[in-house]
Amino acid sequence: MKNPLSSPLRRGFTLIELLVAMAITTVIVAVLVSITGVALDTWQRGRAEIRASRQAKSMLDTMSKDFESLVSRRGNNFEWLYTKVESNLPGPSANQSSNSADVIFFTAATDRYAGDIGGTTDKGGDVSCVGYQLKWQDPVEGEEDDRSATFVLYRLLVDPDQTFQDLLGKEDLESAFSGKYSTKVKEVQNFVCENVYQFTLTYQVEVTQPASGGGTTAKTFPVRVTLGDSGAGKELRLRGNGIVTDANAGSLSPQVSIDELKAGRLIGVEIGITVLSDAAVIRLNNSSLDQKVREKILAQESFQYSRTVELPGM
Repeated sequence: MKNPLSSPLRRGFTLIELLVAMAITTVIVAVLVSITGVALDTWQRGRAEIRASRQAKSMLDTMSKDFESLVSRRGNNFEWLYTKVESNLPGPSANQSSNSADVIFFTAATDRYAGDIGGTTDKGGDVSCVGYQLKWQDPVEGEEDDRSATFVLYRLLVDPDQTFQDLLGKEDLESAFSGKYSTKVKEVQNFVCENVYQFTLTYQVEVTQPASGGGTTAKTFPVRVTLGDSGAGKELRLRGNGIVTDANAGSLSPQVSIDELKAGRLIGVEIGITVLSDAAVIRLNNSSLDQKVREKILAQESFQYSRTVELPGM
């Protein structure tokens, strides 16, 4: 009697084949995770940069418009512009801004009288005083709470009527402004933008030097005055009889004497700004961070912008 033919045996995967398949799958997953991580980091940085650029644009547009309509007059001892740089803006002890400026000047801003030009509150004036300050506080509540505070830029526009009564024709603009308006600048309705870690102002002054070597033609050229730089001083004031600054002559580029600078003409200003991402602000608020870690965060999650504005001649 013949035995029935047995069915062929079904073979499964061998251990080696399974190991090879698992290894290939592991490599593919690792590559996909790596690509996803890079893409996610790129997306997050791009999103942070877009937000930072919007913040910077808001500040630069607003300040540029004010500077473009700067108002000043020669032949008097009145002060028309005041700038002071603070090296350590009050904030969390380990996260102070390295450079910020308080700026006060006169301008023919188009949003004077709260934009109601020709309306019931418009008394006919067109010269307003504007003040800018960088503060560490909550942009909504106006409180210095480290849990929700950030670096916030504020702008106070004093309407022409109050400007005429309180500020025009003063020899010390900063004192006149501080006495009545300094505390009003940081009110929440004057908010311009947030996460402004620092901003600098570099003034361009047209200086004329007498001809050298017996020549008859005087030499006229611009001089850069960057406030806050080493030796460059912390203050610059524009008066009707000249420019006053505590900058050292050796810090000016190109170098001129302080008397030549005082007799110069203010022709432009370069506004430089550093904006932090939201994540950087949160991480920097951790007081236990090492200084090197802080520097790394600032290097990786801060964005720099600048704009040069031509000033009306005086």
